[in-house]
Amino acid sequence: MLLRIVLIVVFASLASSATALDGDPVAGKSIFQRICQNCHSPEIGINKVGPSLWNIVGRQPAAVPDYAYSEGMKINKTPWTAAALDAYIADPRGDVHGVKMYFKGLADGKDRADVVAYLSTLK
Repeated sequence: MLLRIVLIVVFASLASSATALDGDPVAGKSIFQRICQNCHSPEIGINKVGPSLWNIVGRQPAAVPDYAYSEGMKINKTPWTAAALDAYIADPRGDVHGVKMYFKGLADGKDRADVVAYLSTLK
């Protein structure tokens, strides 16, 4: 029974990760430019109100040099996988308590998948 539960959890997390990457990076870039780029740069080494999102997929949280992260983000140890980014973009303050980000979240799952697909191109 325990093995069955573990397998369900593993497959569910793999499915959500794959779903998050099924977005359209071109549409995601447009959404990023409209909603995210006022506070975040897609370029390496350029921090704004928020940290640079260059190479964010796979990165550890609070890892951008010269950026003053909140305590909530500093203690977050969940790597920025596609699934983790999807959850965070949906509800930043609900996903990681104590963050500075004032953005309420992006409710539309397709828009989030598109943004995550775009972020995955920033390498």
